[in-house]
Amino acid sequence: MAYIHGIGEMLRYLTELFDSGSEKTYPELSVHYRPRYTPVMRAIVAGATTVSEITSVTFLTQGAVSQTVSLMEKDGLLRREALPDARKNALRLTPLGRSVQRDLEVHWQSIFLAVDRLEKETGLPIMKTLEQTIKALDERSAEGRIEEAKADILKGEQRNDEHET
Repeated sequence: MAYIHGIGEMLRYLTELFDSGSEKTYPELSVHYRPRYTPVMRAIVAGATTVSEITSVTFLTQGAVSQTVSLMEKDGLLRREALPDARKNALRLTPLGRSVQRDLEVHWQSIFLAVDRLEKETGLPIMKTLEQTIKALDERSAEGRIEEAKADILKGEQRNDEHET
């Protein structure tokens, strides 16, 4: 039986390989730290202060950011502060969150260096390829591309049926 791996399957597995490898190499931290915290924490360190801002700079959905923020609050890494616009809260790292972030800086740099080395080893620009693929799918959806491909396949099947009659 020939099995062809799908893109989602391969991307999930690639993520699993990186997350489990990353998790095993986390420095000793005073809290339970999950890989899903990293994009939220890095966005906050880069200046994002709200769930909306984090969503806009990461590839995460608002729901995923909100869930992650809730977990980070429970683990004592984040706190919410009311903003003058009462509809929004600012997210701030707690002293524990800042300590964890400082401990993780070298770890994050190590991950990026490991990816850079993996790219050199495989000869494949993994990060650039992912960025370009995401941009192309943002410009023209996967749904539209799949529908177009399906129509092309069905046209091809019709041509094959016509030739057989």
